Amino acid sequence: MSIQLDTPARPRRGAIPGGLDIKRLREQFPILSETIHGKPLVYFDNAATSQKPRAVLDELNHYYEHDNANVHRGVHLLSERATEAYEGARLKVQKFLNAPCLRDIVFTKGGTEAINLVAQSYGRQRLQLGDEVLISWMEHHSNIVPWQLICEQRGAKLRVIPITDAGELNMDEFERLLSPRTKIVSLVHVSNALGTINPVKKVIEHAHSLGIPVLLDGAQAVSHMPVDVQELDCDFYVFSGHKLYGPTGIGVLYGKPQYLELMPPYQGGGDMIRSVSFEKTAYNELPYRFEAGTPPIAEAIGLGAALDFVEEIGRDRIAAYERHLLDYATQRMKDIPGIRIIGTAADKAAVISFLVNDPPLSALDVGTKLDLEGIAVRTGHHCCMPLMERFGIAGTARASFAIYNTTDEIDFFIATLRTIVESSRDGKTFENRAAKNAAANAVEPVYPPAAAPTPHAAADEIIEVFDFLDDWSERYEHIIEIGKKLLPMPHILETEATRVHGCQSTVFMHSRKKPGTNDVLEFLASSDAEIVRGELALLQKVYSGQRAGAILDFDVHAFFARLGLDQHLTMGRRNGLAEMVKRIRNFAAELAGRQPTTPLK
Repeated sequence: MSIQLDTPARPRRGAIPGGLDIKRLREQFPILSETIHGKPLVYFDNAATSQKPRAVLDELNHYYEHDNANVHRGVHLLSERATEAYEGARLKVQKFLNAPCLRDIVFTKGGTEAINLVAQSYGRQRLQLGDEVLISWMEHHSNIVPWQLICEQRGAKLRVIPITDAGELNMDEFERLLSPRTKIVSLVHVSNALGTINPVKKVIEHAHSLGIPVLLDGAQAVSHMPVDVQELDCDFYVFSGHKLYGPTGIGVLYGKPQYLELMPPYQGGGDMIRSVSFEKTAYNELPYRFEAGTPPIAEAIGLGAALDFVEEIGRDRIAAYERHLLDYATQRMKDIPGIRIIGTAADKAAVISFLVNDPPLSALDVGTKLDLEGIAVRTGHHCCMPLMERFGIAGTARASFAIYNTTDEIDFFIATLRTIVESSRDGKTFENRAAKNAAANAVEPVYPPAAAPTPHAAADEIIEVFDFLDDWSERYEHIIEIGKKLLPMPHILETEATRVHGCQSTVFMHSRKKPGTNDVLEFLASSDAEIVRGELALLQKVYSGQRAGAILDFDVHAFFARLGLDQHLTMGRRNGLAEMVKRIRNFAAELAGRQPTTPLK
């Protein structure tokens, strides 16, 4: 794709807040020199995970090369050094959050486990039949599902705080929902999907006036702003290391000791014990009571190095610079006709979720096209499916910024996005739209004939073409072209029964036994994503018009591997494709009187 740089006059960049030397700072992140599809990496997926500075990588290597040993129980020097580094990281976390005491800091394998710990330990102890847990519409699944599980176990109810169209908490409704039945409020500090910074101090004050504790999910907050748990007066605070320039596999739970002391252990074994007999186990003191088994030693040490890195820059300076990036990118995106930003709260962190509405492009297609230019963004529901339902959408594309991003990168992103939108508007991606719409509105469907005598023969013909395509970019464009020839599925067939769930786009599939046959399957399909329409067209060429037994015998996993597509399928895309294949194979098994298997994992 050629990028047109003759864009309208752009907003003033202004001086970099805090006088940060961004060029020198970027040099500390080795991965930023990577090329993607032959293009320089522009990494705008920081809300999913941040990149790691050399200081963190060096600390991890140093531990494994010089201090690798288990902690706490060893009397040898390596164990003493590992223990000192591990507990030193806990001290850094305490200071980072301004927690009153070291015993308030529990290491977990991530923010998700920390929430599960509180839900299963505090919740198991406190929740009774008819009690309520209060969350909001903008929660990540990690702050929904753990509470659903414990509510189901204890007979409690999950209540949800509404949000406004701008993506802000409805505080009046929040206050109305608080009651003597509310046993805990669990709220995201900063929304990963919208960027909204919630008024958590007000939330805590209202909840505490009724004696209700508050847990804050700070996974998106700690990397963007200062967090002081004593000033907030929250009862629990959780975050993950990997979004804070630290390693994966490490998280933190801060809890007030009056709650942690009374909470039963979450898991058993290892350091969580003081003594064990077959009759009774005595549990360890805080925080070790909640750190069963071998802890994430290297990860905690790496997190400590990440905190040092952030503190050296200064969290106020990070917040100011990222606000500068957010304001600049938001203003530039508003200059592109057809872009809709989802989440327009007055107080936001450096996250922009958006849709291309004119012409309508799925977030999946937008993200894939940006990736071909080396730009990494996140697409989909961002583990916030209820939030997407609140806005009546399947998902968004999301650009999220970090301290190492620049306005030059934003300019390139905007130019690329503008080209994607304008080329689609010119009809290059939606050829024969009127004819397709007319066919889709027809009542009588037209099914495709078999592309070859057998699925294997059809697959060989497809593979022969793909073998002439050198790289993913060419193969992507070919899949898009194949998708344009996908026979339209009449809208009358697009029902809940034909909806394929688990996909990153909206997908419908309608299968039937071919009239006049006993076991020949044919199907129609549709999707709002170009790349998925291409995948459906490939499946249609292989499967539609074929005998059910041949469909079940066909190794579709090997087929996609031979196409070279397996390495370019994200887990979400792979799961969606597996659901499509499963839908076809289940119907084929029904026709053949056999049990289906799912070959695509």
